[in-house]
Amino acid sequence: MHILLTNDDGIFAPGLAALYKQLTRLGQVTVAAPSDVRSGAGHSITLDEITCEYVDIMGKFAGYRIDGSPADCVKLALNELLKPNEKIDLVVSGMNHGANVGINVFYSGTVAGAIEGAFYALPAVAVSAALDDPFDADRAAEYALGVIEQLNDLPNGKVANINIPQLSKGPPKGVQVAPQSTCGFEEFYDCRHNGSQATYRLSGGAHRDDRNGFSTDTIALEAGYITVTALRSDLTDVMTNELLRAMEMHLPVEKDPKK
Repeated sequence: MHILLTNDDGIFAPGLAALYKQLTRLGQVTVAAPSDVRSGAGHSITLDEITCEYVDIMGKFAGYRIDGSPADCVKLALNELLKPNEKIDLVVSGMNHGANVGINVFYSGTVAGAIEGAFYALPAVAVSAALDDPFDADRAAEYALGVIEQLNDLPNGKVANINIPQLSKGPPKGVQVAPQSTCGFEEFYDCRHNGSQATYRLSGGAHRDDRNGFSTDTIALEAGYITVTALRSDLTDVMTNELLRAMEMHLPVEKDPKK
């Protein structure tokens, strides 16, 4: 098996090194990761020139350090960096320090790296671990590998989003396949004033309650479960699309500018 590994915490992140070490048990691993932290980059891509360098990272692994987003890294690797005869079997993005559940999947560079792989009709996995102190990256990566090994039948072009709970509270209670929460987190901005200028920094708290009789990824993760959620790149709202079609929408009549 040949795995393409990226992340959004940057190529020097301990989560990437820990996951790389575990993934080598499955086969060959090629790393193409951002040169610095790109958390919250979402599915952004770079339209300017991108600098790429093949480097050795503290003797732990070698890989491509790319001055771009996680999506850039996957796109560049699949189109340019890999040899024509090098076939990728799986794209893995992570391991992010900080959960990517609920609406955070839309902001997440980690999830975007996996979805970019799915754009190329490859099975892809995003791996994140809940914020924890201390962060035991090696142990979290072991649990992540155990789940990835069970995803042998993940179809091409599909994405599995894996989140590891806080291990400082004990071992995971199990693995729960759960839907993505559609609620966000409690958000606020920390503000500092300097004369007439104000500086804001986004901050947040607990996840807003969305129980409604069923468990979502955020609830299951908070309860101590490893969560697995299948994501898709097609954002079409089928039901609302049918509603729009029923409206029999037509080309607007061009207005006479003289009137």
